[in-house]
Amino acid sequence: MKRVVVTGMAGFSPLGDNWDSIRERLKNMQTGICRMDDWDKYEGLNTRLAGPVKDFEMPSHYKRKALRSMGRVAQLAVLSTERALEDAELLGTDVLTSGKTGVSFGSSAGDSVAIGDFGNMLINHSSDGLNANSYIKMMAHTSPVNIGVYFGLKGRVYTTSSACTSGSQGIGLAFETIKYGQQDVMISGGCEGLCATQAAVFDTLYATSVRNDAPDETPRPFDRDRDGLVIGEGSGTLILEELEHALARGAKIYAEVIGFGTNSDGSHVTQPSADTMEKAIRLALKDADIDASEIGYISAHGTATARGDVAESTATEAVFGNTVPISSMKSFTGHTLGACGALEAWASIEMMNTGWFHATANLHNPDDECGNLDYIMHEGRRIETEYVMSNNFAFGGINTSLIFKRWH
Repeated sequence: MKRVVVTGMAGFSPLGDNWDSIRERLKNMQTGICRMDDWDKYEGLNTRLAGPVKDFEMPSHYKRKALRSMGRVAQLAVLSTERALEDAELLGTDVLTSGKTGVSFGSSAGDSVAIGDFGNMLINHSSDGLNANSYIKMMAHTSPVNIGVYFGLKGRVYTTSSACTSGSQGIGLAFETIKYGQQDVMISGGCEGLCATQAAVFDTLYATSVRNDAPDETPRPFDRDRDGLVIGEGSGTLILEELEHALARGAKIYAEVIGFGTNSDGSHVTQPSADTMEKAIRLALKDADIDASEIGYISAHGTATARGDVAESTATEAVFGNTVPISSMKSFTGHTLGACGALEAWASIEMMNTGWFHATANLHNPDDECGNLDYIMHEGRRIETEYVMSNNFAFGGINTSLIFKRWH
């Protein structure tokens, strides 16, 4: 089996587009949630809250020919990938075009504007607004395909369009691809563009927060006074590389990927199962060949929905008891859907390397129905650990768990 390391990381989030600015906001307990006044036009939509990526623009070196197949979701993915490749010192090298580099990346859906254009055709019986690139922007694999085309990749292309586990499955499948010797380098992660339709999905389930006039006070994962989740957007890219390949070129190494577990509930599309969540976590520990006691921090999925929080925390307690510190990044960014697994993995690795871990924003009174866990509350915490775990759980009962080891 090949060993797999992380040699590049980058992303866009509601907290910023670089780790220094993101870390500063996490330390100051400053979230990226705001009121979306533009959503007032949607009759019947209850929530007005979201975590947008602000002031996002594609650089001038992206010409019209390259951009014509990219909606916002693909633009976020391609630019975060460019930055991650630059961080890994692979941008512009023949490693990308050798056939030994692939991509494993996903989002819940394609570009919402393009989807709307096709909706116009179905509802109004008019193809106005459609062009040759409309489907390329709309399709579920728009992000990995645009990444592959823009950077000239000749290796494998995996589309991990699995809602909230799109990013973590992207990383996990990339890890396994290298582990089993199929590729030397994999571009991995996930992305999502913000759209009111995503909020409406959870709104119909009465799962969105409606503290519309108090965006700083929500979401509140694991808190007894939570009232639902908030939607966000973003993109996160991790460059995974076979260890010997990385060492041979003198690459900077952030962490080693040592464990990945994924399974499914097989029972209900939207109601989570603590039992299979627990099994996914144990699968990752088995894959990593470490004991639960060695994990020093857990990045929770932590959406701030009642059923989700209770199931996840119960599953986590069953494996770890209350000995491992845990916090939810979604309390700061909102639920970035396809991007969350990658953004949370990025943050977990950065925090492991500096020994400082963020708290869960707005968590003041843990819900008695949630598991008895060591929730990081009110302020960040100094933790020295060799291993961190990042967990995500999605509609369809898809569960993922990733384990990263500190690199020395």
